[in-house]
Amino acid sequence: MPHRILALATALTLTATGCGVLPLREAAPPPPDSAPPTAAPPAATPATSAPAATATPSSQDTRPALAETTSTVNAAMKVEVVGLNRVKGKHLVVQIRLSNTGTEDLPWAADMGDQTRPLGEMKWASGIGVLDARSRTWILPYKPAGSPCLCSDQDRDDLGYFIDPGQSITVYAVTPAPAGDPATTTVVTPVGVPMPDVPISDAPPAGDFPDPDAEPVTPVTRRVILPSESLDKSEETADDGTDLQVNLSSDVLFAVDKAILTPRAKAVLARTAKLIDSSPTTVVKVEGHADSSGNNAINDPLSLRRAQAVQRALSGHLTRNGIRFQAKGYGSRRPLYGNDTDEGKRRNRRVTVTFAKPQPKPADPAAEVVSTLGPDADLTATGKAAGQPIAMEITGLRRLDGGLGLLTYKVTNEGSAEAWFNELHHAQDWESYKYQAASNVRLTDATARRQYLPGRLQVPTDNGVDSYCACTDVSGVRLATEKFAPGQTREFWSLFALPDTKILNVKIASFRDLQVPVR
Repeated sequence: MPHRILALATALTLTATGCGVLPLREAAPPPPDSAPPTAAPPAATPATSAPAATATPSSQDTRPALAETTSTVNAAMKVEVVGLNRVKGKHLVVQIRLSNTGTEDLPWAADMGDQTRPLGEMKWASGIGVLDARSRTWILPYKPAGSPCLCSDQDRDDLGYFIDPGQSITVYAVTPAPAGDPATTTVVTPVGVPMPDVPISDAPPAGDFPDPDAEPVTPVTRRVILPSESLDKSEETADDGTDLQVNLSSDVLFAVDKAILTPRAKAVLARTAKLIDSSPTTVVKVEGHADSSGNNAINDPLSLRRAQAVQRALSGHLTRNGIRFQAKGYGSRRPLYGNDTDEGKRRNRRVTVTFAKPQPKPADPAAEVVSTLGPDADLTATGKAAGQPIAMEITGLRRLDGGLGLLTYKVTNEGSAEAWFNELHHAQDWESYKYQAASNVRLTDATARRQYLPGRLQVPTDNGVDSYCACTDVSGVRLATEKFAPGQTREFWSLFALPDTKILNVKIASFRDLQVPVR
């Protein structure tokens, strides 16, 4: 069986359905007077065709859950991690049990698909993955040549379109393992809140799964970008965990159509130079950009002169040697946002300074800020949607590895009629996400006068980069996530960069600002 992790890693227990089947529990030992069951001889099938178990009562998965959440899309779907195994030190087998806790048939395949790539059909569990917080990477199942992913396939695995009431199925995905052999990781799905601190086992997984080493496969990963901006709109920063990209507003640095720095520019560039000084970088890229006004004959030389002006000023502010600059002008050819709004144009008029991310400073216990918010702090707010009273409760602001933070909150329709709460995706129109999402959330560090925006999953394309919100998706098959029946509650989430502080101001849609402790 050269195409199986089973054969290459270790011998695993198989059920009577034979090799290529994902057993959802080990069979009980046969009675003394019965003959042991025999397994059908395994077939040497390609790595893309390992079937999973069906949702019949006899194959219900009874393993204890390592972590669990509930689908934001459909509250009747319970999502549990029942297996998380590192194989050969470089692959990860993720097993998810989906249970129907409702009274009606529950569709599952469309909800579990990866929204960051075209799939054609909606039948794969391609959205199962893990968040490698330290390397700022969203890891999805491998892609072999013959299918979108090394993961469960509704048709191939005979899983059915629906999960019957009271029943469950177990689906799987085979992904690259997070870097550094961590003991735990955060498991992600397209339907619910990410599940942090799930323990990774180095024991063999309970089942038979396709082996990524048996044929050419492509790792599918998404870079997690964490944006923030100064409250005075002088700059915005994108942090990918490796490099820091500081976008300095040309409206602050220069007068219109000029490349001479304004008096206000000095303080802005001094802050940027301080970041460079604390960075291990030896090369700093300085790139000038324009909006779509004017033409290349004007924008190209102007953007270059502005980049050169910023380079000279930064050089004068630095306190260490050994740093080399690269200055270029790109005119209007590399916009960050659409040029169809004034705010989008303003943000596209910029000088971008890119360098290796500064190393975080060790915490100073003597300077630690003590939270004045107790366990009974009020983290609730109320509002209206289509005339119905809507309640919001923040359920957590949790610090993850790598400077990431996970915000979770619940929204409840407390009225007597159905209501759509579309405010969750009504963020600034200059934010260019591929699809709408619950992105209308901001964290603010009042002391540092800095605002943090939801993270972005970046996907390279032939025309540049598509960005997807690292937050609850409310588009396509998940469009109804913003629709609330009377009394219905849904839980939402967002990823952010978290500064080294104990309390942050959280603003969600039109709800009142809340002071939220970081746990």
